[in-house]
Amino acid sequence: MTNKEIAASFNLLAKLMELENENPFKIRSYQNAYGLLNKMGTPLSEMSEEEIKSLKGVGKAIAGKIGELLETGKMSTLERYKANVPDGIIEMLQIKGLGPKKIKLAWDQLGVENATELLYACNENRLIELSGFGKKTQHEVKKQLEFFLRNRSNFLYVNAEVISKAFLEVLSGLSSTTRVSMVGDLRRKEPILNKLEFLVSFSSDIQSELKGLEGIKVESSESEKILGTYQEIPFVIYKTNDESFARELFRLTGPESLVEPLPDENYQSEEDCFDVLKIPFIPPEARNLASEGSNPPSLIEANDIKGVIHTHTTWSDGVNSVMEMATYSQNRGYDYLGITDHSKIAVYANGVSEESLPLQWADIDKVNEELTDFKVLKGTECDILNDGTLDYDDETLGKFDFVISSVHTNIKMDEKKATDRIITAVEHPATNILGHPTGRLLLGRNGYPLDIRKVIEACAANKVAIELNASPYRLDLDWKWIRYAREKGVMISINPDAHAQEAIDYIGFGVIIARKGWLDREGCLNSLSADQFLEWCRK
Repeated sequence: MTNKEIAASFNLLAKLMELENENPFKIRSYQNAYGLLNKMGTPLSEMSEEEIKSLKGVGKAIAGKIGELLETGKMSTLERYKANVPDGIIEMLQIKGLGPKKIKLAWDQLGVENATELLYACNENRLIELSGFGKKTQHEVKKQLEFFLRNRSNFLYVNAEVISKAFLEVLSGLSSTTRVSMVGDLRRKEPILNKLEFLVSFSSDIQSELKGLEGIKVESSESEKILGTYQEIPFVIYKTNDESFARELFRLTGPESLVEPLPDENYQSEEDCFDVLKIPFIPPEARNLASEGSNPPSLIEANDIKGVIHTHTTWSDGVNSVMEMATYSQNRGYDYLGITDHSKIAVYANGVSEESLPLQWADIDKVNEELTDFKVLKGTECDILNDGTLDYDDETLGKFDFVISSVHTNIKMDEKKATDRIITAVEHPATNILGHPTGRLLLGRNGYPLDIRKVIEACAANKVAIELNASPYRLDLDWKWIRYAREKGVMISINPDAHAQEAIDYIGFGVIIARKGWLDREGCLNSLSADQFLEWCRK
């Protein structure tokens, strides 16, 4: 082990001990050891036991732990502490600027167990209610988390979108390039990526130009590709020429099952590649299903969405007021807005009690009086309780314009319990939309182990739509189930789950996922007008 690796072990041990409120003097000794060992030039592996013991601040106990690390690669004390916490907590302790006290608060009070869950809590403004947190702290934590998630081996499309477009501009501006495009998972806009991929047609030495640019590190260059990082994110640049560009663009975009039958010759355009395969042109993000022997319908477009469904305001855990959410939605071209603040049991999200509902509805009525050519609807994101019942009584539920039913608590269930719980909620006459059906957080948690076919079939039988939660940290329902849902007649509602007005724009990510699953306008619930939506919700 290197000195830095050994030092990191002591740093982690100190943080884990702080997490468990251990003796502060011991914690300080390990922190000091970290500082010392991290700076040492002489490798510890080349020093004798006595030399290590003689180091200032080390002593017999720490020297013994160093020797254990050098001999076995592990420290028994550290392993014992690590066994007491989830892997996600250990990972968060590595994030610069995010200390054990903050992590412990989020873990204890919000149930957060990994970086993605903590970022999602930031987006829902959960942290500002915790002791020692405020808007500024939450903002800083969010920045740290986004950086961390962006730099892991896998990262979310949302964290790569802006950077990949910036790098595309850099490549397009090089004197040695003639044609440039994104390819691979990036071009197909997969929710999770492990690298940025580009195709470049070039006329001269591209590598030497890249090496002189800020933020770019070229790690290797071969005859067919260049590997490196841009803003710390891995990239692959595939080399080609103008004659082969269209073929390589089609081939490298994938998926392999679609492109494999293409004859190995040059084409003028991607459209020519599709013509040769005797299938209509399919946008890159929708190509994953193209090899299954059918042609896509007319895919939904972003401007087909008429209403913003599933939003939170200051009445629960949102940042903005009803009026602010409404005016933002209207300015973005939408015709109506569904306010769906959390129900009463969601104390962590300041859920709305029955006593507060008339006040919230009066607020919505006032906004409707002030706005023209726009309608605000009275909805709720009602918690599905442990037994599948809903958080409000039937009389209260009947007063809403529509109800989204979602699971937020007790999510560690087996498949039967999770499936039965959700189907019970779906069968409730008040449920109009099943919210984020699996509860997953991308790169955070997989969600509960549902029998998703049974859930879809229950939604079909009870005229319940399924939400495609457009938060780029969820994207739940997964696109792979959209076509099955539509075959069963289930409508899909593309919802931003917005806790701030800017998050309404998450709908764009939802549309990408909907197109992946070959959703058309007719299958999208909130492509209906406000009156049509309300009529549908009346069942």
